[in-house]
Amino acid sequence: MDSILRALGSGPNPEDYMGLEFWADPERVGWLNKQGEYIKTWRRRWFVLKQGKLLWFKESTVTRTSVPRGVIQVGRCLTVKGAEDTLNKPFSFEIATSDGCTMYFIADSDKEKEEWINSIGRCIVQHSRSVTDSEVVDYDSRR
Repeated sequence: MDSILRALGSGPNPEDYMGLEFWADPERVGWLNKQGEYIKTWRRRWFVLKQGKLLWFKESTVTRTSVPRGVIQVGRCLTVKGAEDTLNKPFSFEIATSDGCTMYFIADSDKEKEEWINSIGRCIVQHSRSVTDSEVVDYDSRR
């Protein structure tokens, strides 16, 4: 259960972002509304996507001393897709893990929603490719 909560960004564990310079050259940043994990209210947060991690903060000024409010290990996620039909809210999307847990977000426009989906989707693919490559056993090299 702890790995599920961590995959979905529950309570940021400093180990989840240790060594990550999230304040410098992120792959994507921007405001999103995020649904709370336990209390299902919507909160506006500043999101930073970098090196397979999606971090969020209360403020858009992110420095080396900033502490994320949460971290999603995007590499542990299975899908990212539009969620307008599920939530009945425009510009919404969801991130789901292979364990069946889902987090919901709302962007400010359809363009931003699509850009976030594309960026997060690329991270998921890159991670799955790197995991697959590291798990490949070259039997020819064992001879």
